[in-house]
Amino acid sequence: MRTPHVVVVMGVAGTGKTTIGPLLAARLCVPYAEGDDFHPEANIAKMSAGTPLDDADRGPWLDAIGAWAHGRDGLGGVVSCSALKRAYRDRLRAAAPGVVFVHLAGDRALIEDRMSHRQGHFMPTALLDSQFATLQPLEADEAGVAVDVSGAPEEIAERAVAALRELDPATSQTRTS
Repeated sequence: MRTPHVVVVMGVAGTGKTTIGPLLAARLCVPYAEGDDFHPEANIAKMSAGTPLDDADRGPWLDAIGAWAHGRDGLGGVVSCSALKRAYRDRLRAAAPGVVFVHLAGDRALIEDRMSHRQGHFMPTALLDSQFATLQPLEADEAGVAVDVSGAPEEIAERAVAALRELDPATSQTRTS
C-alpha cells in the first residue's frame, strides 16, 4: 500500500509510536520522522525531570512537525506525535490539511507495563497519568483511525494499514480497529 497522505501516529507515551511508526512507514513505502526529534532541548529536559509540557512548550514542537508534514504533502510520510488534544491536531491540520491520524490506543496497565520496560527514553512513567488526563480521542469529523495496541508490533502495524485502507479520506470519518 502506498499513500500520498502524511500519517501522524498519535497516542499517549508508551503506546508504541516510535516502534509502530517506522513499521507503518515501511509498509506504506514512505519516509518516517520521529516526533521526539522535533522537540527543543528545553522540552526534553523538562520531561526528563518529570515535568509535563504545557501548551506553550508544545507550540514550537507542533509547528516543526506541521512544517515537516506540509513538506511531505502529496508525497506521503509517517511522523510520530502524541497529538493528545484536538487543538494540537487542529494546529497540525492547519499546517498540513491532508494529514491522517492513527491513534494508538490501549489499556493503561498495558501501556504502563511497556513504558517500565523500555530503555533510553526520556519520558518517565510518572507522566503517564498526565498524558491520559490530557488525551482527547479522535472525533468523528477528524480524518483518522484508532488502532488497539495489544499484540506484537507487526500485528499492530498490520491493523493500522488495514484501518487506513478502509478510511475514506473524502468523508474524514474516524474508525476503530
